This record gives sequence, structure tokens and C-alpha cells, in this order.
Amino acid sequence: MGGSIWIDSELGKGSVFSFTVLLERGKEERRGLPGSRLNWGNVRMLAVDDMPEIREYFGDIARRLDVKCDVAAGGEEALALIDSGRHYDIYFVDWKMPGMDGIELSRRIKEYGGEPVVIMISSTEWSFIEAEAKGAGVDRFLAKPLFPSMIADCISECLGAEGLLAAAEASEASGGPGEADHFEDYRIILAEDVEINREIVSALLEPTGINIECAENGVEALRLFSENPRRYDLILMDVQMPEMDGYEATRRIRALDDPKAKQVPIVAMTANVFREDIEKCLASGMNDHLGKPMDLDDVLRKLRQYLG
Repeated sequence: MGGSIWIDSELGKGSVFSFTVLLERGKEERRGLPGSRLNWGNVRMLAVDDMPEIREYFGDIARRLDVKCDVAAGGEEALALIDSGRHYDIYFVDWKMPGMDGIELSRRIKEYGGEPVVIMISSTEWSFIEAEAKGAGVDRFLAKPLFPSMIADCISECLGAEGLLAAAEASEASGGPGEADHFEDYRIILAEDVEINREIVSALLEPTGINIECAENGVEALRLFSENPRRYDLILMDVQMPEMDGYEATRRIRALDDPKAKQVPIVAMTANVFREDIEKCLASGMNDHLGKPMDLDDVLRKLRQYLG
């Protein structure tokens, strides 16, 4: 393609992968919503995903961007919302869902008419589903894991609203790691059973340089810490996990015959933030809690508090 690719690497510091490629400027105009200069605060979007964490994530991002957003756990629920008189400008549709999949839902959405933009989200490689998805009327594709900037950019392109993109970038910049947020000398355990949540937290904290080891349940978190308690400086502990939940894992860690087991900060990650839920976390031996969907600024505050 008339380009080149190269690597600049330094032992112990990391690598930079770079490439150049010659491309012809495209002639096809990007498709946006009709009336792109409208007040985007009045735009409605619907996020359809069978994973509750993803629905909560979209709801949180919509609140931060002041975009009106409904969520649905599947195709039938999404169509019921449309049939009830709710019509949307932008749809975020998961590809793989039980019952009605994202392809069929996209086709049904397009049958209602109008000019909605349908954005398919999936961890599957786009090339595998592109032909079928486009045939069903899908306009765009977003790969999981999802990040606020990706979603904001996509909405901005659909609306043709530069103001939205600027607001999203400002929001992300204000909540992102600052120059002082460097934790290269620290190692934490991230105990979380949902893969996409582990990927999101890891990606968000990557600029801080912190070392993260992941556990998919309480049993694995307990094993990691038990094998080398002095290796870890903090544990982010999801509360609801299979095999062993975060409460029991915390109790067992605190019961270990090692001084570090009594001292290591354990921060709960939970969508339940009522007083009784927080008290239950503290009673099990946890030091603090973070609400879900997780806010990067909150996570950084906890890291600064417990790691210095």
C-alpha cells in the first residue's frame, strides 16, 4: 500500500509501533442524522444489550453527555419501547443476544421507517459479520470493549455536532489520569468476573503505569494473594462473583496468617451503593467501595488515597 511499518523499542521502557500508508481520499459523505444542527440534548438513543453492565455503562455515559438514553435487555424489549411510541435517533445494538440477535433487531428497526442510525457493538471481528449487518441496515460498527470517547465520537459523527465531541473530550480529560498519577511501583489485584469490565478498568488505568493482575472470581483472588501477600499493594474486589463472592474472599484474606493480609487495602466494586450495602462491605473487612458503573476519577481518588 505504498507505506512502511517500524518499531522503536527500549528494554525495560516499552515499544512504539508506527506505520505509514498511502490512501485515496474517500468521496462518499458520512451519513448523519437529518437536521444535524439541532440541539443534540434533545436527541434520543436506545442501547440494547443483554449484559446489565453494558446497559449501566451506556446510561452513565449518556448522563455525563446530557443525551437522553433508554436501555433494553433484548430485541423484544427494544421493539416494545418503539411500539409504545418511543422513537430514537440512534440505536446501539449488541450483535450477539439470546432470542432475537442484533442483525434481526436492526432489520426490524429499519422497517419502522425514518432515518435512524443503527450502530452495532460486538467483540467479534467486524469482517465476519459486516455483509449480513449492512444488509440488515446497520450503519456503523463499534468494537468492544467500549470507551466513553469512542461512543461520544460516534454520536458526534452521527449528529455532525462538533460541540458534543468537544464536551466529551473535556469530560474525559477532566476525569483522566493527571501528570501526578503515576503508580508504576505498585501492583494490584483486580477481582472481576465480567471480562469486559476487566478490560475497561485495565485500559483506563494503563496511563498510570500501575501493574494489574486479574482474577475472575473470589477463589482466584484469594489464591493470588495467598501465594505472595507482599506482592500486592491493593485489591479491587467485585462483590458479586461466581464460586466465591467478594465478601467471602475478603474475609478469608483477612484471616490469613500474614501481617500484610490485615493491612492490604481492599476496595469493593458494586452497583449497590445504599447504606446497608456499604456497611456489609465494611463488615466483611473491606476498607472502601466504588460504585458501578465505575468513574475513572473516583478510581484515581482511591488509588491516591491508599497508595499515596
